Amino acid sequence: MISVNLSEVSEFRLLGFSEVFHLSPLLFVVLFSLYILTLMANTVIALIINSDSTLHTPMYFFLTQLSCLDICYLSVIVPKILENLMVGTISISKTGCAMQMFFFLFFGVAECFLLSAMSFDRYVAICYPLHYTTIMNSRVCKSLVAGTYICGTAVGLVHTSITFSLPFCGLAINHFFCEIPPLLELLCGNTSPSEIQVIVVAVFAIVGPFLLIIYSYICIISTILKMSSAESQQKAFSTCSSHLLVVTLFYGTASSMYLRPKSSYSASVDKLLSLSYTVVTPLLNPIIYSLRNEEVKGALRKRWRKINFVWK
Repeated sequence: MISVNLSEVSEFRLLGFSEVFHLSPLLFVVLFSLYILTLMANTVIALIINSDSTLHTPMYFFLTQLSCLDICYLSVIVPKILENLMVGTISISKTGCAMQMFFFLFFGVAECFLLSAMSFDRYVAICYPLHYTTIMNSRVCKSLVAGTYICGTAVGLVHTSITFSLPFCGLAINHFFCEIPPLLELLCGNTSPSEIQVIVVAVFAIVGPFLLIIYSYICIISTILKMSSAESQQKAFSTCSSHLLVVTLFYGTASSMYLRPKSSYSASVDKLLSLSYTVVTPLLNPIIYSLRNEEVKGALRKRWRKINFVWK
């Protein structure tokens, strides 16, 4: 770490993948391809849902929001990674670093709460099917989405403002973006209060929504097991399977990053985990929902037939 006077810290250096710099061309091609594929996949899902009236239901309204969040979440991080791979170590201003951290937290936390809202939607659909349209009306759905953005804004503002109000004694961030753990290593003096702050934020943004999801699925499974028909049970489980996979992917990587002991931190492992939830998960989400959902697949086939008809 480079020790510097506080007054000199106006920018940071992102070290990125400096330890495997010889693989930069390959990594650039792979990540750029994944980035384009993710943008296309999420955009297609959002457009298909908006253009097909049969998909104008709460579940698909939330899925559209998830696709939009994934596009924004990805775009906060990946362009800087690609720049880093092209030129090696790059500089980022202190303000730019703070902005990147804020939007990273904003979209990430919003997605955590959106996934819990989606589990609530499935809970109401399966446990209270006769009251579903009454409970999950347009106003409730929009309020839930607004709540996710409010939570994301609150966490992003509080965490970023507190972190960047503290003195820094280093410039080199051993990561490819302004990720929280490597940035905390640059703080002067005792970093324990900042580490506690990260844990508190993680509990609120990760554990809180996850507990809501667990409770929803306990109720869902209990209701499904009481169904007399095996066909009804299978249909109910199929409506939840995509969401469960997405939750497992997102929360699994996020919790392993922010809820593990500091003693187990490793720069290489942190970068790998960060890549998984910033690049891989946003790509897998639309694939999971399109491959495991008959309604989405039907809408995609219908749209494809219309395109073919126009071109013929």
